[in-house]
Amino acid sequence: MELLVTLYFYKMKHDPKNPTWPDRDRFILSKGHAAPLLYSILAQAGYFPAEELQSLRKMGALLQGHPDLRIPGVEMPAGSEGIGLSVGVGEALAAKVDKRGYRTYVLMGDGEQQEGEVWEAAMSASKFKLDNLIAIIDRNGIQQDGLTEQIMPLEPLAAKWRAFNWNVIEVDGYDYLQLIDAFDAAEMTKHRPTMIIAHTVKGKGVSFMEWSPTYHGTAPSKDKITDIYKELK
Repeated sequence: MELLVTLYFYKMKHDPKNPTWPDRDRFILSKGHAAPLLYSILAQAGYFPAEELQSLRKMGALLQGHPDLRIPGVEMPAGSEGIGLSVGVGEALAAKVDKRGYRTYVLMGDGEQQEGEVWEAAMSASKFKLDNLIAIIDRNGIQQDGLTEQIMPLEPLAAKWRAFNWNVIEVDGYDYLQLIDAFDAAEMTKHRPTMIIAHTVKGKGVSFMEWSPTYHGTAPSKDKITDIYKELK
């Protein structure tokens, strides 16, 4: 949440009244299962009425389980992970070719780093010196089936991205000042793309959800809702 709040309400150029404005900054949610996060941000920013959030994943509703292009403010339909950075490379390269000043931001999961297409995109972004491309990894250590370091170890993750000639910045994903500084530093970086590794905790603030792969793609049962509200107050 802090990542997208910083982007949409501090850093990005965008216009909810004109979602296809050619000079808008682009945001790509590569980890499409985090769609409710994006929807809540888009609603707060004014892309569609907040009442739409109540119809999430209902038959025929605008807001489904993964983003799609019917939704104002959505740049890419998401589903299969590993694709978002490639789309981001295309958007950033198009800006260079067309001599436009917009930037492209791509939010990826850490389990997504196990996809080969991510590293093909990483090489391309470096080759074309896409300093208008900023990627973010939500480094929470958990993927669909368990801990990333047990399923397919990612570390040393920062060193891997530096080896691909990316500017790498590591931050506390909940610290607004660190996030602001990181996005500002990315904007100042020339001739290479930036990777922001945001360290987070899945389920943060709810004791039985923290560090639990169970809740990666499963909502808590209704009888747990009251307990969740108590812990988050």
